[in-house]
Amino acid sequence: MSYYSTKTYGHERGFSCAFRQWRADSHCRLIHGYALSIHLEFKAETLDERNWVIDFGGLKAVKQRLENLFDHTTVVAKDDPMLPAFYQLEEEGLVDLRVVDNVGCEAFAELVHKNVSDWLKTTKDADRVTLSKVEIKEHGANGAIYTPPGV
Repeated sequence: MSYYSTKTYGHERGFSCAFRQWRADSHCRLIHGYALSIHLEFKAETLDERNWVIDFGGLKAVKQRLENLFDHTTVVAKDDPMLPAFYQLEEEGLVDLRVVDNVGCEAFAELVHKNVSDWLKTTKDADRVTLSKVEIKEHGANGAIYTPPGV
């Protein structure tokens, strides 16, 4: 038997970031932005002493990590050929730049999974709780889900 608990940071939370998929042939190659929605699913085989999978009140550090990645930031792939221009914009104080391996909802879901899982390893629940799924949505119609291998 498994228990699941979810935490959603909806579009209204203000994880507003700009990014582009430079490899796209469509308008997605242009800088554009969304107020991302982030949905986390935690899994445990046993509940804690309060009969919870995870204490939602203890997720403040997770919110801070997500804000650092996506709150009024410009997210660019490390292999973007225009990366020097983005560094120039950062130097001029026009963007709060985040350089990541890959850009897009799928890549963001994997990035969030890694980031939140790394945080989870530092908690008292590390031996009991895993992050089983991350869903990122640009808006109501477009999103992606990352589930780690073996889940």
